[in-house]
Amino acid sequence: MPQASAPEPAARRVTIRDVAARAGVSIATVSRILGGTYPPAPATRNKVMRAVRELDYVANPHARALTGATSKTIAIVLNSVVSPYYAHVAQGVQAEAAKHDRLCLIGTTGGDAGRELATVRLMREEGADAVILVGNVIDDEDYKARMSEYAHALAAAGSQLVLCGRPPLGPGVPSVGVEFDNTGGARAATSHLLSAGHERILYLAHRAGYTTSEGRIAGYREALAAFGVAHDPSLEVEGTMERAEGYRLMKRRLAAGPPGFTAVFAANDLVAAGALRALKEHGLRVPDDISLMGYDDLPPAEDIDLTTVHVPHDELGRTAARLAFERGAAATGHVMLGTHIVVRDSVRPAVRRRQGHRSIVQG
Repeated sequence: MPQASAPEPAARRVTIRDVAARAGVSIATVSRILGGTYPPAPATRNKVMRAVRELDYVANPHARALTGATSKTIAIVLNSVVSPYYAHVAQGVQAEAAKHDRLCLIGTTGGDAGRELATVRLMREEGADAVILVGNVIDDEDYKARMSEYAHALAAAGSQLVLCGRPPLGPGVPSVGVEFDNTGGARAATSHLLSAGHERILYLAHRAGYTTSEGRIAGYREALAAFGVAHDPSLEVEGTMERAEGYRLMKRRLAAGPPGFTAVFAANDLVAAGALRALKEHGLRVPDDISLMGYDDLPPAEDIDLTTVHVPHDELGRTAARLAFERGAAATGHVMLGTHIVVRDSVRPAVRRRQGHRSIVQG
């Protein structure tokens, strides 16, 4: 009767060679797949990731030493540390992590999916207890597939992937997450303008393909349909969610002729602030001539008296951190937080014509 093969000595570190042998592929193939630079057939990719999980492979000995109970770090991966949105969420993570005696590592990606994947891999190698991904991302199938692999690799190394302010990766992926009702908030904002009699509502700064932007424009369109207002693609202006972009887009729109709208729903408060400056320079008053709505309820919303959608940024960060500490059966949760409108003084009932003042809706 053949003898069972002896287990590997506990002291020997698993290497990339072991992973390649278990998966039946070359060392170069394993290296490229783990580095996120190789697009293999799904079967090859699955074999490699299964070997990684079975062998509990971590790419360097320092990281392996940190994957046990002694690890004290939470990694936060953000698009930017300048944006108020990301700063407030990160502060929430930090506040909750401090309660659990954890330190926070912060990495920025500039919104580049490749850099995000590379940062997740680095944080795994550094043995972070959890990796929290915050905010907007291009939600395509290749990205989902590669990030799902890293989620499995993090789980195999005793870590946890947390998605914060973005949708889940799909069934069977070992990750947890917290979102806010992004689409519902945009639907409520648009409904607020429609209820005030505005039917020509300009949506300013839609970034096609990005999760946050797609959720907000979906809510905008849903509200129009619910009120029986025809969808007009010419009222949707593409752009990035930055103050300078809001100014630039509005200046360009106004330079093209009469506004053709009575209200603006800006993709976020920064875009709204930029648009407000452009409207003023054009001689249009907010809210007397044009109503203006934002999203986020972050600086500069209160300073410019902007009606906007409040997002619970601090609670997003705190919940993400709490989820990061969960393991096992508990580590499958997905939390949805609510949003609400903050009414200030940037919206007025629609007025089509005034005595001695030409209509601002023409065009």
